[in-house]
Amino acid sequence: MNFTVTSKGRQFDRLGLMYLGDIEVFRTSTAEPTSNGIVWTYIKEMDQYEFLWKTEQKIIFDLGNLIDSTYTAPFDTLLTATFFTVANTKPAADQILPISARRSVDNGPSAFSLPSDNASVTYQIPQNAERAIVSLSACGQATEEFWYTNVYNSEVNTFADQIGALYGHSPFREVQLLIDGQIAGAFVPNPVIFTGGIAPGLWRPIVGFDAFDLKETEIDVTPWLPLLCDGASHTFEIRVGGLNDDGEGKASLSDTVGSSWIVTGKIFLFLGPEGSVTSGTPPMIDTPQPLITIDSQITTNSTGANETLSYTTVYQRYISVSSTIKTSNGTTYPTFWKQDFNFTNTNIISSQGVSQFTDQHFRSHDLSSSGYTNSFDTDLQINSTFSTSPPDTISINAIITRGISSIFLGPSIFPSPLQQLEPNPGIPNPRNLYLYARPQPYPVIIPPTLPNFIGTHEFTVQTGIASYFSGPNRSTSTGELGQTFVIKGWERRDEPNDGTE
Repeated sequence: MNFTVTSKGRQFDRLGLMYLGDIEVFRTSTAEPTSNGIVWTYIKEMDQYEFLWKTEQKIIFDLGNLIDSTYTAPFDTLLTATFFTVANTKPAADQILPISARRSVDNGPSAFSLPSDNASVTYQIPQNAERAIVSLSACGQATEEFWYTNVYNSEVNTFADQIGALYGHSPFREVQLLIDGQIAGAFVPNPVIFTGGIAPGLWRPIVGFDAFDLKETEIDVTPWLPLLCDGASHTFEIRVGGLNDDGEGKASLSDTVGSSWIVTGKIFLFLGPEGSVTSGTPPMIDTPQPLITIDSQITTNSTGANETLSYTTVYQRYISVSSTIKTSNGTTYPTFWKQDFNFTNTNIISSQGVSQFTDQHFRSHDLSSSGYTNSFDTDLQINSTFSTSPPDTISINAIITRGISSIFLGPSIFPSPLQQLEPNPGIPNPRNLYLYARPQPYPVIIPPTLPNFIGTHEFTVQTGIASYFSGPNRSTSTGELGQTFVIKGWERRDEPNDGTE
């Protein structure tokens, strides 16, 4: 899928969602244009939706925008799809079910908006399902766009006299999948900083991680199949939670957050022979209460006014779901889905609320009995100052460093680029890839001795500094950003050590 956009004038960044019917297949955002105009292209692999492409689909692309005397730029967009006749060597889902508001019948977008919506659906899962994966897409908007800088509810008015109330529900968020009211998996969303975020000068021309392709998280719900294949209706629900604090140093996971979170999901089903029934033992769910530690301090100046607010949040979570499955051919095998993650966030708000330092670290590990594993580490540091003095002006200065290290192994619903290069008997060797960049395509030869990759290790770091000023009849923005990106393949070898980097 090729998404090309041109824009000229002044405009905020905007969120865009593409659907095939009720199913979200692409979530992106826009760059902020200039007076001279800009153009960008993003190319996205979509072979995981093979089931949908086999039948006629209604394409809905939702890109909200506002045009007035100040914000003058429309977005001229072009979506094109290229289909290949070469057989896909990776097994594709036999059925995909949406976890969405299902508004395509009215030509509307199908995302839920939390916390105002009830993000749940009910299905009778085919009784011959032998593997099931749920993918979730979620991002914060409005008061939740910079959730990792928010404060505890008991301290939202710390600087009310100077800058007004702060956004609450803590600097922690957890996106959860529930099946019949029981937690089946969860994740802490990776902060997505859009092209107007923190300081606009940071993101020209390099955009922040995932800004053009917001990543989804997958949860293996195969251990639930002995329950889901019983012929009854079952509920799938998406929730987003933060933390509620008591003002005395204790906190618990909340069932609501601020406005708003845009969420959808999909259920990928892999079916056995028609007429067969998958059975087994009921899922055993081991989800201890998360370990939550919070600490905060407020200092005052010589006048008694609040001067600084510092607070630290630590969150640890473990989830395990397991069962034994019996398929149509009589095969019995154990299945499991396990997750553990550790989240730490420290914020220091100083100068009576106009300066803020954020330091966040997140480590997670997902493991499935299918052989899929995902180890994800992310770090984020932001130092920013916001001022509205003199009157009718806005000035922002910001420094940012952020990094991601992710290791994927095994049968992911969303394979990495290196996994896509696995030897394919339907493609003659050597093979050509065409990298579409101006002024014309550049061919890359893939040798016939290409290793058989079973996964990837991706590592990337961004470091930048920027400033922004807006006053009567003028605004200026400057900045610089550097990025390092490394991708390595995990190769399958016929040795005792199966995976080597």
